[in-house]
Amino acid sequence: MAKAIDVMSLYPKDMNIYGDWGNVLTITRRLALYGYEPRLHVYNQGDAWPEHVDMILGGGGQDNGQKKITEDLFLRADELRSLAADGTPMLAICGLYQLFGEYFETIDGTRLDGIGIFGVYTKGRDVRMIGNLVEHAEQFGDVIGYENHSGQTFLREGVQPLGAVDAEGTGNNGEDHTEGARVGNVIGTYMHGSLLPKNPAISDFLIRTAVERRYGAFQPQQSEQQRADLARIDAAAEQARTVAAARPR
Repeated sequence: MAKAIDVMSLYPKDMNIYGDWGNVLTITRRLALYGYEPRLHVYNQGDAWPEHVDMILGGGGQDNGQKKITEDLFLRADELRSLAADGTPMLAICGLYQLFGEYFETIDGTRLDGIGIFGVYTKGRDVRMIGNLVEHAEQFGDVIGYENHSGQTFLREGVQPLGAVDAEGTGNNGEDHTEGARVGNVIGTYMHGSLLPKNPAISDFLIRTAVERRYGAFQPQQSEQQRADLARIDAAAEQARTVAAARPR
């Protein structure tokens, strides 16, 4: 019997734009091709919390979507902070990346407090940062995606970014050439696209980390067909990366 991995999609009803659900599809598909049994838990505000969580994936949303989930997010903040501190791998995209920080001050002056997993804060701006983007991450190489945000995020001293961007006016805030943030096994980023289909290195980091935490070792039990299917997916990802990286902003 295949070993189970419990994957939770966090607030997909309100935080799921610009293809972010593709991250969930990618993780569950790759887990299955590695010979594990993905158990997907969809959590929206008011839902029961799963008994077991090995990985958390959350997407982006508009300002009103963020406001809708804030109350419930704070009800779950201790659980999320505890899971993060214990090494549970998480991916928080755009709006959830902001709310995993200290606070988000919207362009109209409304302050949405975050849950403080990342030592970052975000302020809404008139200028929107939008377009194709390549960032350079020490662990993952070139990360390719699409950013679309008016909030500008600033990292506190000592906070590790996910990667670096070359161009002015891109990344976390358009000023310091950082993009995203890392705390332990938790990744925050503005990269949509969706991110994971084009970045297998990040997908496999999340999967390997989840499996090793639960079972002690990452030991895929794959058929020849599963290996071939995974190889085809990786080849398609490489082709998509090449095309996306060549697109104008």
